[in-house]
Amino acid sequence: MRYRRATAPGGTYFFTVNLVDRSSRLLLDRVDDLRESVRVVKQRHPFEIVAWAVLPDHLHAVWTLPASDADFSSRWMLIKAAFSRRIGKGEFVRPSRIAKGERGLWQRRFWEHQIRDDNDLVRHVDYIHFNPVKHGYVNRASDWRHSSIHRYINAGEMPRDWAAAPDSDLLSGERA
Repeated sequence: MRYRRATAPGGTYFFTVNLVDRSSRLLLDRVDDLRESVRVVKQRHPFEIVAWAVLPDHLHAVWTLPASDADFSSRWMLIKAAFSRRIGKGEFVRPSRIAKGERGLWQRRFWEHQIRDDNDLVRHVDYIHFNPVKHGYVNRASDWRHSSIHRYINAGEMPRDWAAAPDSDLLSGERA
């Protein structure tokens, strides 16, 4: 089966990429391996990381591709493969994956959404930065170490207390 994906050269895209084992902490436990895998792929196949958050079992990202390039699928394939090579084998692998020579770390597919305009971009970047609060990992988005929110805060584009959840009452602040 061939899946139809948006393919706009130079486009900006939102992604959700999941591990097979949704109870895993592998992405946090091996976040340096993930970073290195992304760095190597990005060096050979450039793209701009607009926003990113790594959670225990999944990640969200917004990328902008070069003007003449729409091939985000190959980049994800290479990132997943590079990360998987850094992880010792031992996970459960279904027979269908074994037959294709695949590991059992990542879900085969990922979710992508082509960003349509500036408002769509802001909504997706905010979603990424809020995700650790949504999942209950932290009470304030800036408390999550594995997020691009720190780049936005340091640039003065978001306040440090954006998306704080004092006493479990979730409050999302306005962007600066």
